[in-house]
Amino acid sequence: MALWKVLCAVVVFAILSPGSPRAASSPPHVLLISIDTLRTMNMGSYGYRRDTSPHLDELLAAGAKFDDARTVEPLTAPALASMLTSLHPHEHGSTRNGLRVRPNLFSFTKALGRRGYATGAFLGNWTLKDKLSGLAEHFDTYEVLLNRKRWFGLAKSEATADDLVDLSLSWLDAHLGASDKPFLMWVHMIEPHAPYRLRGAYLKQIGVKRAGSLLSPTRRYDSEIAFADDRVGRLLSEVYERVPREQIVVVFFSDHGESLGEHGYWGHGRHLYEFSLRIPLGITWSGTIEPRVVDEPALIGDIGPTVLGLVGIEPPDFIEGFDWTGVLLRGEDGPAGRVTLHQAHRSSVGAQEEQTRLRARGLLEVGRVADARKEVHRVVNDRHWLFDLEADPAEKRDVSAQNARPSAELQEWLETVRSGLAVADDLPPPNLTDEDLDALRALGYID
Repeated sequence: MALWKVLCAVVVFAILSPGSPRAASSPPHVLLISIDTLRTMNMGSYGYRRDTSPHLDELLAAGAKFDDARTVEPLTAPALASMLTSLHPHEHGSTRNGLRVRPNLFSFTKALGRRGYATGAFLGNWTLKDKLSGLAEHFDTYEVLLNRKRWFGLAKSEATADDLVDLSLSWLDAHLGASDKPFLMWVHMIEPHAPYRLRGAYLKQIGVKRAGSLLSPTRRYDSEIAFADDRVGRLLSEVYERVPREQIVVVFFSDHGESLGEHGYWGHGRHLYEFSLRIPLGITWSGTIEPRVVDEPALIGDIGPTVLGLVGIEPPDFIEGFDWTGVLLRGEDGPAGRVTLHQAHRSSVGAQEEQTRLRARGLLEVGRVADARKEVHRVVNDRHWLFDLEADPAEKRDVSAQNARPSAELQEWLETVRSGLAVADDLPPPNLTDEDLDALRALGYID
């Protein structure tokens, strides 16, 4: 994307000013629910045999479930910045945890705010602190709750899903008691992010008979999903007691997935394998969106324009994400032959270096998915892979020719990303304390 598109916020804000007429007299409320590090492969609604996600499965079955959705980068802050702005990481600037987005960017939450929505975000991941991410300007209320020691009582604090549900409902009650304005509320739960705590209360549910000292990390991961799923069930129940479900659009998604030993890798961020790129995505609006499965490719950056479309706001022309409103409400076709583009960077900044250098030196991989063919180029060692995702969804067989080079299309994407990383205008510098560095190291983002 050309730099001028990144700087269109002023024009867009004029178009979406508070004085603009609303498309509907009673626009719906919007609830965003995201779960950190949740991969589709471990959810019942995506074919998993263990009962990890009954509440989420029910939610996804009640609306549009996207079967082929991906993040743009498998890291929390970059992915969620792309969710808000519909920009790729090299465009919004947050390519690594600890690098903040450019200021004054367009986001769909800002657009809703200018149309009279009250917007609140309640998040439980350290990397989303405003001084590390720069995301607070996109909400009226922005709270990253870090009130508990989750990592075995060690360096860093986080909030559990219980804490976030309590906090968000408190904000919602205050809003509903003081205003008849529509609201957008976003709740982001940290579970099941590593270290995959054992949630013993859910072992029977997921089919584990007893918790031994050698219970596998995957089973602990599953138990964390079940814990988070139960709290999503509580959140939805409480919200629906306050707001009729016919009056609220619910969007559920994750920021990225997780590799659980596949390809010899545990975690996320450094590779573009499907285990970390694929995300669950569902949009539910009782009485308006009919239950269905969407097979066409979707991206995390589609959430913004689709929410705008559903509430009656025309997404700006320069928004890269696809507006699925026509597909969901009018039965229109999805984007035919869609190509999705992806990038992977080193997980976090680990020192106070000049910001342009931090961004440029962090690029690890670029990827391109078209017609179930996925091409990946690893920049750091000049490796190249081509996978047939339909025949080989686990990406075990490279079907590229020996000594193959990136296609012209992938090479063009690589140069586009590199050019974007070199643009230094208005990039906010890192703002990490020793405590932040310890926290990012504990999360596994700093080697």
